[in-house]
Amino acid sequence: MKNPQPKPAGANQVARILREALENGLAVEIDGLGTFLPGHEQGFRFVAQTKPRVFIAYVEEDLDSVERLYDVFEQRGLRPWLDKKKLMPGQNWPRAIETAIETSDFFVACFSGRSTTKRGSFHSELRYALTCAARIPLDEIFLVPLRLEDCLVPNRISKQLQYIDLFPDWETGVNKVLAVMDNEQKGRRRKRLPLAG
Repeated sequence: MKNPQPKPAGANQVARILREALENGLAVEIDGLGTFLPGHEQGFRFVAQTKPRVFIAYVEEDLDSVERLYDVFEQRGLRPWLDKKKLMPGQNWPRAIETAIETSDFFVACFSGRSTTKRGSFHSELRYALTCAARIPLDEIFLVPLRLEDCLVPNRISKQLQYIDLFPDWETGVNKVLAVMDNEQKGRRRKRLPLAG
């Protein structure tokens, strides 16, 4: 008799794991949906995720600057998505990245002298973001180009979109990015409000 193949985790197994984590005082985040938090007396509460999600595209050589940007976004109440922090071992990373781009409120492309000349995933992510942006209303902001240093931004981007410089004054540049995202989110909320009638 052959050994039976292990079955994938079912709903009961997932519920058991969730319950055990909560009983041990651990929070459990379901990416994109929200977080289950342990309750005071054997219960739990669910906090829905409403913070804007920001995908950060970059090249490996710019990781230090990008991690700094990630930290600022997180501190300011955004949900930044960075492959180094979000991808798990064994995960189908090309599909996970596409899903993260598709479900993001903003796509931040970090340009530098290295990113504009290096072949690789940065340009693939940028192309995919442009495809996603084509499905978004023209008056909404999705792709936010940033320059980490003095460099050329590809014509396809610079002819259509204004970029923000994070140099020579990092703080001023980051505040511009945050203001753009905040204003865009407020505008999107206004569009969704029902008209009084």
